[in-house]
Amino acid sequence: MDTLSKERRSWNMSRIRSKDTNPEKKVRSALHRMGYRFRLHSNSLPGCPDIALSKYKAVIFVHGCFWHRHPGCRFAFTPKSNQKYWIEKFHSNVERDKKHREELIKLGWQVLTIWECEVMNGNSLTEWINENILNKLEIKR
Repeated sequence: MDTLSKERRSWNMSRIRSKDTNPEKKVRSALHRMGYRFRLHSNSLPGCPDIALSKYKAVIFVHGCFWHRHPGCRFAFTPKSNQKYWIEKFHSNVERDKKHREELIKLGWQVLTIWECEVMNGNSLTEWINENILNKLEIKR
């Protein structure tokens, strides 16, 4: 049973953005401070990646743990009401993400996903980006 009224739940859901989320802004800000230049939401690439580092032929998706089902994350829970809808919704999101990732790899792009919980955990984002992103993408400066 949902603890919120239908109207309040609808209002809450209407406030969720797909672009320019706080985790995405934090990653972009850290990359910019580190001297990297990038494109945002490139419509010419499959999946419209959040960040495209064209010089390195690399893209970064900043995914919300709830919507994109971060494995093992406490934020990737399934709501108790209307579970059939949510399970189908989450499944289609994950399948779409997988398809876009495969298409980008076929085009020769390096693909990395940063999860919302990894960005918002309070650690030094710049340090984390160096260790977990730039090394994985084999970006040399």
